[in-house]
Amino acid sequence: MVFPLEMGWRHLLFQNWPVDETVLEAHLPDMLAVDTYDGSGWLSIIPFTNVDVRPRRVPRRLGIPLPEINVRTYVTRDGEPAVYFFSLDAQGIASVLGARAFHHLPYYYARISLESTGNQIRFESRRRHPGDRPGVYEATYRPTGESFSAVEDPLAQFLVERYRFYTEAPDGSLRYTDVAHEPWTLYPATATVERNTLLAANGFARPESEPTYYYSPGLEVVAETSQRCRP
Repeated sequence: MVFPLEMGWRHLLFQNWPVDETVLEAHLPDMLAVDTYDGSGWLSIIPFTNVDVRPRRVPRRLGIPLPEINVRTYVTRDGEPAVYFFSLDAQGIASVLGARAFHHLPYYYARISLESTGNQIRFESRRRHPGDRPGVYEATYRPTGESFSAVEDPLAQFLVERYRFYTEAPDGSLRYTDVAHEPWTLYPATATVERNTLLAANGFARPESEPTYYYSPGLEVVAETSQRCRP
């Protein structure tokens, strides 16, 4: 990415599994360490939609929508907590190509639909990226219970209060991007997932435990430019 981006993230489901950290280590660059909570690494799938995606300081009305779903884990480098993405599937071809070229993120083109009816969200994604393993995700989810601040719950804080993500460029270098946003407001959530092949597409078996779910209506985000990590 050659300039900072502003956007909104909306209708997010955080689907999270505890995973043996050695399983995750095999999929990470050497310069990153698995971050653990309660003795486990964590693997997450997050469906949502981006809204008003635009270069920083460009008027909101000129932004574009971009529904997305990503598979990620939680890492540290030099003691700083961050996110590492295994894959990101998104609807827009131009956005996918731009993210791959300028941000070195493993984006894949997909056909995605997100529909909101009352407080219920229907999300469907089917990867259409040429030459890559198929990835399908179909789910219906909604918030339950009362809202809470993620910083008030230790597990939720571990999973969502992250302000840096890492990616590995094609030349093998490690890169990072910092993001800025307000603390997350979350809800307990329930979800019915009919199909999910995204874990298998990234080389993971489906965890045996049931996932922990959180829902967020969303927030506003600024993503800075991609930077190369020093060895």
